[in-house]
Amino acid sequence: MQKLLVKGNEAISEAAIQAGCKLFFGYPITPSNEIIEYMARRLPEVGGHMVQAESEVSSIYMLLGAAGAGERCMTGTSGCGFSLMQEGMSFLAAYELPVVIVDVARLGPALGNLDPSQGDYFQWTRGGGHGDYYNFVLAPSGVQEAADLMGLAFDLADQYRMPAVVAMDGVLGQMMEPVTFRQTDTAHLPPKTWAARGKKGGPKHDVVGYILDPVKAERSDIQRAARYDQIRATEQRWEEIALDDADLVVVSFGTAGRVARAAVREARQQGIKVGLIRPITLWPFPTNPIATALTQNAKGFMVAEMNMGQMVEDVRLAVNGRAPVYLHRNMGGSMPTTEELVARIRTLAGEVSVHA
Repeated sequence: MQKLLVKGNEAISEAAIQAGCKLFFGYPITPSNEIIEYMARRLPEVGGHMVQAESEVSSIYMLLGAAGAGERCMTGTSGCGFSLMQEGMSFLAAYELPVVIVDVARLGPALGNLDPSQGDYFQWTRGGGHGDYYNFVLAPSGVQEAADLMGLAFDLADQYRMPAVVAMDGVLGQMMEPVTFRQTDTAHLPPKTWAARGKKGGPKHDVVGYILDPVKAERSDIQRAARYDQIRATEQRWEEIALDDADLVVVSFGTAGRVARAAVREARQQGIKVGLIRPITLWPFPTNPIATALTQNAKGFMVAEMNMGQMVEDVRLAVNGRAPVYLHRNMGGSMPTTEELVARIRTLAGEVSVHA
């Protein structure tokens, strides 16, 4: 297959089209603007449509209508735009509608600035809006992986009838790397017999997001909770490096995970027994490799993330007090360097060996 040198934002846009997405609704916001620009140019070539809404609030509800009619659709935004979408995402969860939302995160809170950040982690992984629900959250660390995960995001959304978030940042959105695009095969997915397509003379389908009867509402919530439990059991995804004999395990995702991978390999060359768990699904969070590492050799964990410390809470929950969990954080839009992560790994590897 031919490889193309493209930006991350352009790669996920083309990958969405290859996955069968024909409808895009969005509002411009840096650093995600290449997504809406690419869709405006490319979708008409494949019989699709891009609609620039008057706001992020409008765009998320346009997704609700399109998904309710059974169409593959998506939007792309950045931090403060993603915040404006949260009420609509809560409605999407209640209506059980499959959509894909790409968040090319920037520094916050509020407007922040255009520097990359992983400060949207809580908003990604805790639903974001009101009520009891989760979204699939996929976190690539490179442009090829971002393209690959777009197809997966659409498939998971369709399979489980729920929103899927692709968690990026300004670095991944703007960097250029060679990419091979793969067309998604949707033959294995269940037909959307529930969709309200408006076919004259056909069966009537109601896509309903509210239940006034408390008994029926509880039954619906129980069913949704059971689906989430199934997802936690079967859909965890991660990359792991050298866990078998690792005294210290680094946990990092996205852009920070990309740097952590290089740091772990460098530390290994220096004789340090360190491994890596890079979550690919932030929800469901990959607790399985953490449990495995604890049964093998892990004496401590180091979380590296580009925020004040958010994913570290999920790591601490998974570790459950069985080993110390340390935080290495980069804030203000700064990224970790390989050198600083190797230095911290060296220090913490010494600490966990002494206290083990």
